[in-house]
Formats: sequence, structure tokens, C-alpha cells
Amino acid sequence: MNNAIKIMIDKYNCKTLNDYNNALKEIVQEIALLGLWRAKFFEHASFYGGSALRILYGLDRFSEDLDFSLLEKNDDFDILKYCKAIEVELSSFGFLVSLENKVKKNKSNIESAFIKGGTLQNLIKINIPKNIIKQEHSKKIMKIKLEVDVNPPLDFETDIKFLLNPIPFYVKTYKLSSLFAGKLHTILCRSWGNRVKGRDYYDFIWYLSKGVPVNITHLETRMKQSGHLEKDKKLDEKLLINMLKDKMQNVDFLMAKNDVKNFIKDSSVLDIWSNNFFISILDKLKII
Repeated sequence: MNNAIKIMIDKYNCKTLNDYNNALKEIVQEIALLGLWRAKFFEHASFYGGSALRILYGLDRFSEDLDFSLLEKNDDFDILKYCKAIEVELSSFGFLVSLENKVKKNKSNIESAFIKGGTLQNLIKINIPKNIIKQEHSKKIMKIKLEVDVNPPLDFETDIKFLLNPIPFYVKTYKLSSLFAGKLHTILCRSWGNRVKGRDYYDFIWYLSKGVPVNITHLETRMKQSGHLEKDKKLDEKLLINMLKDKMQNVDFLMAKNDVKNFIKDSSVLDIWSNNFFISILDKLKII
């Protein structure tokens, strides 16, 4: 095993198969970011979403996908050349993966691809103990989705963050206040059908606990672009709080807990979750 990969896996203190699976995905994510940096991707785009929060800002839950936003609209953006850069980077560290571009059935602002590889084969690459690896199904596939918004809602702020492993490099990312705006847009506006993404509500608590304010201008821009706020309407603190109260009253938090529990170490932190709990903590929301 590459020494840099050993250093990366050791920091997770893995005990279970689920621990190793989460650590594997995150290591692959970080090496993918390195490949994108080498390809000068961050001259044109910024990293955001749950994985950015986890890898760059220390969120204490695992995240599955890599989400990016171009810095300005570009309908001609081609994700394929960056897929090749990621594949080369991961292969150089011994990982057995392929990159597949997702063919769009309908026109959208999102370009997508997947990092795919056999879970068992790649767990072997990080020297998972034999008594644990025998628990893994031989045909299980590791899949990490990459999405790039080629027509991003603007009014966001960016920052530069440095990672030291597997080598020193930098990632351009959203500032926390803009990331929080994106999370609130997801909570308020994204339709999951009957599913509830408990990870969104876990992140919501994290932002509040850190005292992170919401970039309400960016949130307003996002909501207008997605059609969830009239073009001539102003999003202020009162309206936002009322929208969040309406949302929190109708969430199935039992389902939310089941969604997030495999992505965190201590599921007992979910015991307090309820509709009343989330409504009551809205007074801690800060706006900029």
C-alpha cells in the first residue's frame, strides 16, 4: 500500500466494515480532488455540498457525492477531460476504478459522471483486516457521483482550502455562509418524493452549532432560479423562518434518522430529533 494512503486510512481508526467502506470512499474523493487540481479544474469551478463540508470544514459525517459549481455559466463545459484526470490520479495510487459520463435524457444545468469500482478489490488496496474483509460481498460496487452545475446561481462567495494528503494541493470552495444557503435551498426546495434526506438536517444542526450565518442573497438567487421564489419577491429573515417552520412541521424525522445513521459514528445524537426540536432551534439562525 502506498505510504500516503496508509497515512490517510490510519486517521479513521476503522473498526467495522461500514467504517472501512466510508473511509475508502472519502480517500477516493480526496484523490479525485487532487486529480481535478492537477487538471486546473479549480480555476473554473468551486467545490460545495456535503462532501466539501466534510473534507474541508470538518463535518463529522460521511458524504457520498462530489458536487461542484462553475464560477460562471458555460453551456459548453465538458466533464470528460476532467474524468480522465481523476481516473489517471486514482490509478497512480493503485485504485481500480473507471469514470463513466452520465448521458442526460433531458436538458439540465447539471453535468454528471460516476467513479465506479469493485468495493472488495479496492478495500484490499487499503489493507483491510482479513476478518473484516470476508464480510464484504464480492460483487458490491463502489459508486461516487460527480455533479457540476454549468449554470450556477450567483451571489456566492468562495475561499481556498489546502489539503496535505496524499500531497499538498488546494481546492476552491464556497465559504460556509454560501454553503449554508445551498443546504437551506435543498431542505426547502428539492423534491425527494417520499424520501427524507436526514443528512440535510444533520448538516443544518452542524451549521447552527458553529454559528454560521446564511448568505441570504445567495439563497434568494438560488430559489428564484429554481422557481421557488417569485422574481419580484424579496427573501428576508421573517419569510425564511416561516418557510422553514412550514417545512419542519411536515418532515418524517424517523425516516430522517434512518437515512443518516450509517454516515455517523454515534447515532445517539439523533435521539432528540423531532418536529418540535427543529422548529425550536430556528431562533438560532443567523442571516447576513
